[in-house]
Amino acid sequence: MALHHAPLLHQLYLDTPDYFALLGTNPPSLGEVERDVQTALFDPRRRLELLYRHAGTSDGQTLQNSELLGSLDYKLDFPEPGDVTINLLLIRGDLQSGGLGRQAVHLLEKQLPSGTVRLLASVLGENPRAVAFWERLGFSFATDARPVMTWYAKPLGNARLAPKAPVLTPVL
Repeated sequence: MALHHAPLLHQLYLDTPDYFALLGTNPPSLGEVERDVQTALFDPRRRLELLYRHAGTSDGQTLQNSELLGSLDYKLDFPEPGDVTINLLLIRGDLQSGGLGRQAVHLLEKQLPSGTVRLLASVLGENPRAVAFWERLGFSFATDARPVMTWYAKPLGNARLAPKAPVLTPVL
């Protein structure tokens, strides 16, 4: 993601108000999103990606004919070397519970750098729906940092899962 993508991420946040209500806050302002994107760009281990579904394109790369589905924010080699931590996987509110989050995680697993031994996911606040999501994907409780967050972990081996029908494309 580049800084000029911040308005897209901001709109995604506005289109997913239930997530922020769960956290007891309003969606961040455009300025706050721009600052977060700038911060991410300065961290060589952090990846902030927008997730799209391509519609009616032959090359699969034309964003003008694409639908923004969500975002994925993760960090390589955090908290330990060989770990990848998903800070936030957010699927647009009206598209949740349709398998897109599962596809995004499977796509990420396919793209992880060699030497990745563990995938972690942080869950902010009390979010039983997110906990159930991560547990369905093979993650188990790892660290309690309540009331702020809990972490779930999935050890990785040679058997990384591949998506059945990928429809998501990250934009860097």
